[in-house]
Amino acid sequence: MAECGRKALSLLEAARSRYESLQISDDVFGESGDDSSDNPFYSTSGDSDSDNYIAEAGEEEQHQHQHQKRGGKESSGQRGGAGGGGSGSIGAGPPGSLSRSQAEEEGWTETLQDVTVPPFKETYGPAQKMPVTATALDFFQLFVPDNCIQNMVTQTNMYAKKFQERFGSDEGWCPVTAQEMKAFLGFVTSTSVHRCESVLSIWSSGFFSNRSIALKMSQARFEKILKYFHIVAFRPSQGSNQGLYKIQPFLDSLQHSFSYTFRPSQTQVLHEPLIDEDPVFITTCTERELRKRKKRKFSLWVRQCTSTGFICQISVHLKEGTDALATLKNKPQLHSLVAKQLCQNISGKNSIIFTGPSITSLSLFTEFSKQDIYCCGLLSTRKSDCTGLPQNMLVCGSTPAQRGQSRVMMKGNMSLISWYNKGHFRFLTNGYSPTKQGIIIKRKSGEIPCPLAVEAFAAHLSYICKYDDKYSKYFIFHKPNKTWQQVFWLSISIAINNAYILYKMSDAYSVKRYSRAQFGERLVRELLDLDDCSPTLKTYNDSYRTERPVEKSHNSKQLSTERRCLINGELSGQKDRQTDRQIECHT
Repeated sequence: MAECGRKALSLLEAARSRYESLQISDDVFGESGDDSSDNPFYSTSGDSDSDNYIAEAGEEEQHQHQHQKRGGKESSGQRGGAGGGGSGSIGAGPPGSLSRSQAEEEGWTETLQDVTVPPFKETYGPAQKMPVTATALDFFQLFVPDNCIQNMVTQTNMYAKKFQERFGSDEGWCPVTAQEMKAFLGFVTSTSVHRCESVLSIWSSGFFSNRSIALKMSQARFEKILKYFHIVAFRPSQGSNQGLYKIQPFLDSLQHSFSYTFRPSQTQVLHEPLIDEDPVFITTCTERELRKRKKRKFSLWVRQCTSTGFICQISVHLKEGTDALATLKNKPQLHSLVAKQLCQNISGKNSIIFTGPSITSLSLFTEFSKQDIYCCGLLSTRKSDCTGLPQNMLVCGSTPAQRGQSRVMMKGNMSLISWYNKGHFRFLTNGYSPTKQGIIIKRKSGEIPCPLAVEAFAAHLSYICKYDDKYSKYFIFHKPNKTWQQVFWLSISIAINNAYILYKMSDAYSVKRYSRAQFGERLVRELLDLDDCSPTLKTYNDSYRTERPVEKSHNSKQLSTERRCLINGELSGQKDRQTDRQIECHT
């Protein structure tokens, strides 16, 4: 018994050591951090929607096996390596893939050579030192400064004037001031820490009222500002077809501030973050209301630092219109364009980028390598552009592979990896040497061997999954109908999360160690210019405990299906997420 305990402890220490060597923080949001044995790729706690593409890769592999059972029995006597690399591979490969002879002509070989990535040329972290007395508002205004708020004031007043000239005067309206605009932002931001059915519930006398801030502005005045609120009042003469013209100047300013205030680590990830389209209170909606609820009309991709969770750059695309997604011929073309936009500021820095199947492609990775950008991406024969890749590495063999078995082919410094762990997973990388081995550690099964690229991908992506799970809890709850306003409040949510990361990495955190919830509440009170700006933790906890039955009802309806991590093949549920939240409330 004691020997088993010592073995488990040694595995845990090995996992923690490797996790720390990858420069990943496990305490981003000020709550009790989990060690690497509790992340979605190493164990059973993975319940994030961020790893859907990993599940899809496993489902795709299972579909291939079913196809083989029906039509591939005649090849059962042939041997096949992991990932179907042997002569026993069955069926045609994905479009654009190469036959064995074509692959040899193109330079693909099973002879492996060591690959070394040049050292990273920068130190990551905040680009400027904040004073120890810096407040939550100070960190937020690194991204949304006073001149940006003043522009909102100007554009809102211009729009209100033009609107009333056309549709008649509004007797209840007077020009908004900068102080009122800050308060307006504060009221809407409060929905990220005090969930309510509507932001107008703040002034109600019911269950979701918030009397501690309601007296700062009347509901009638808030509704007037909400009615006329604008970032850009009028369509510009140039670029009039741009669907996001009402928000683009703010997005450009936000992009610049993200780049100016923070330097990301060497390892970064390109992905679509978790965005909650439906409110927690969807269980209270009638069927008619659910039918009327519209899906969002935009897609958001980000480039995110895997060491801290800081979102370095965002890319927003509409799903309709002349400049929208439909104008592109196919999704790989779109995702390649998105990746190039997100990585245009990191050329020549020897960064390592992790990507999902929709972005991973040989042509894109080759283009990035010419800019000193190295990549590691998960492949999917259904979602990825497999042009130029060996066909025998992309189809499953007739002989089942053993767990942890892998096979690699190289072309120059590019490696195509096929690794088996209760399903075939394929990776394309030039950021990790194929000759170096890693280990994925599980509590029950112990160590599973894998190439180093697989371990790195699993560790970094699991951290982003964890970040997304926590990020979704602090999403601004206000749900406007207009697309540009949805993008705006989503951008504000990202800015607040980035502000908290900078706060945690500053000297100010050592003075008052606010959790993410406390930081958000303090920011609200500072935006509202309340005399007492200290977080009302008791009020927050009391309201939170009261609201939990509603959220539990939502979770039981929306999230009742158990999720299985395809990398590990183990089940995960809602217990860990609820535990995290409970710990956070008592921080």
